[in-house]
Amino acid sequence: MIQRIWELSRYFAQNLAFSLAGLVLVILSFLFWAIFFPPSQGTPDIENYVMIIAAFGVTLTFVATLTVTSRASRAENFPLIARLPSRIEYMTAVFSAAMIFALLLQLMVALLALIRGPDASIGRLLEAPPVWIALDLLAAIMALHASDLIASGWSRVMIYGTLAILLIAQSFAERLNTWFIAIISNVSSYFYGQQMNGVADSLGRITAWLSGSEQSLLDRFLGFVFWPFKAIESAVLGGAFSPTEALAPAVLVLYATILYLLAADLFASKDLELIE
Repeated sequence: MIQRIWELSRYFAQNLAFSLAGLVLVILSFLFWAIFFPPSQGTPDIENYVMIIAAFGVTLTFVATLTVTSRASRAENFPLIARLPSRIEYMTAVFSAAMIFALLLQLMVALLALIRGPDASIGRLLEAPPVWIALDLLAAIMALHASDLIASGWSRVMIYGTLAILLIAQSFAERLNTWFIAIISNVSSYFYGQQMNGVADSLGRITAWLSGSEQSLLDRFLGFVFWPFKAIESAVLGGAFSPTEALAPAVLVLYATILYLLAADLFASKDLELIE
């Protein structure tokens, strides 16, 4: 199985690397380096170095994955899919090819950016690759869900819609909490008017508990969901990873794993519609 996945991954990676799309991505990578890390000026500091390379890697991985999936969706690849014991091997090969291609370009830009690069210790520089890889993994999985190869029905709308709702809710968490407290308070007043004092008292205690909390339940939940990103940002800007913040890349890998299993389930059960 591993050999089949490796051969397919190499096939898709070479197919992308020697195509016009691959050439464009390589040229854009050099342009990115020349614009953001010009050799004449040098890299200003390690924080910018890590964050900019991370943003570049996420964007590149997302685009590369969409490019590979579009090529994997062609009807000419049907014999490959038909001969494999499992579709999951095909999806894994597509994912691996995109990751390999994107990581190589990201590593190239990261090494070029070290020309007159930031003044940082080897240990500090070695902290960056795990962060980059974790973010790239998540970007690649999200790109799989956005592709026609993996998406089934309204799956991508639901996944990206849920993400959008969480991001919007994070921005309005306090307002939503105040609105929710007001609703419970009104319901409690209604039950008092109906002489249902037991229910009204229970709702009143819930209202008092929610009002007395320094942080709303919604804010805590959303803070937990988006904690890895905030922890990585805080650690990079702060200059060091605390023992807790060091777990953030692992949590991102966990997110990616869950989304990967969901993608595998969607791809294994969908009716394939390959492009001529």
